[in-house]
Amino acid sequence: MTDKMRAAVIDHYHQVDPEIRLVPQPVIHPHDVLVKIRAASVNPIDTKTMAGDLRLLLRYRMPLILGSDFAGDVIAVGRQVTAFQVGDAVYGRPQKDRIGTFADYLAVDTGDIALMPTNLRYEQAAALPLVGLTSYQALHDLMALRPGKKVLIQAGSGGVGTVAIQLAKQLGAYVATTTSAANTAFVQSLGADEVIDYHRTDFATVLKDYDAVFDMLGGNTLERAFRVVKPGGIIVSVSGRPNGRFAQTYGLPLWKRGVLRLATRRLTQLEKVSGVSYRFLFMQPSGQQLAELTTLVEQNKLVPVIDRIYPLTEIAAALTYSRLGKAHGKIIVTMTE
Repeated sequence: MTDKMRAAVIDHYHQVDPEIRLVPQPVIHPHDVLVKIRAASVNPIDTKTMAGDLRLLLRYRMPLILGSDFAGDVIAVGRQVTAFQVGDAVYGRPQKDRIGTFADYLAVDTGDIALMPTNLRYEQAAALPLVGLTSYQALHDLMALRPGKKVLIQAGSGGVGTVAIQLAKQLGAYVATTTSAANTAFVQSLGADEVIDYHRTDFATVLKDYDAVFDMLGGNTLERAFRVVKPGGIIVSVSGRPNGRFAQTYGLPLWKRGVLRLATRRLTQLEKVSGVSYRFLFMQPSGQQLAELTTLVEQNKLVPVIDRIYPLTEIAAALTYSRLGKAHGKIIVTMTE
């Protein structure tokens, strides 16, 4: 093992493509493990970070190694680590200020990882942490889905959607989803009860009295979701604008809270008129919740869906494909050629 590693790095926002270069290996803290990364996944947050779209919430120092979740092997442990040992196969989503999974190695806090499901390959395991935790926190924590509840999951064939449909069914909910006609059988195979071809039908005209909507699209699609949910219901979005409620919970300064309240006036108005709660979700890492997902995977109740796999040397192509928004499941980057 050398003291250098390959990593996909950007030097400034709006950089067209990251550069693969040699950088120092990370140093582990007492509660960290050092992971030899085998595979990572591409997520919308990666391209949004590159574009500078999240600067109101996240300010990164440059140069920055991209990548937000991973699967790999523990090769060293901090002096206070007892839950993991060298040789463990693990997966996880590091804290927002410790990203950098498009690299050969990662130092990560043990609270943000879990043992990898024993029935998955590294590429499959890498497909789960970010989208799995996002879905779990939306459907379980915020929506409190249970048998008899009805939820609309937008973009059911996407990275989050493919996991969210499966989790919602495990929670006992009735699931509607939107996708193209070509993907109808695919999302039905994941458990969707009702499928709407968004090319032909406006979901807001055919669905009503739903308990919840999980929004992946934002914009006008998010606003139309208020017509679907019954009073007392909830809309959780990962693509809409953060509102003042989120800003306060997230601990943003007063001036940012004011900016976000102003920017989400329309959503606040829709909340008041419809009696529906709007929540912006910024997923939090959790090794404990990942362990719960591991159990579902090992029981064959949750299956990762992969669209394409790229080597690290083709990270630019992987990010370009992600921007198209056409992936059915996850885009994976492997660290071995």
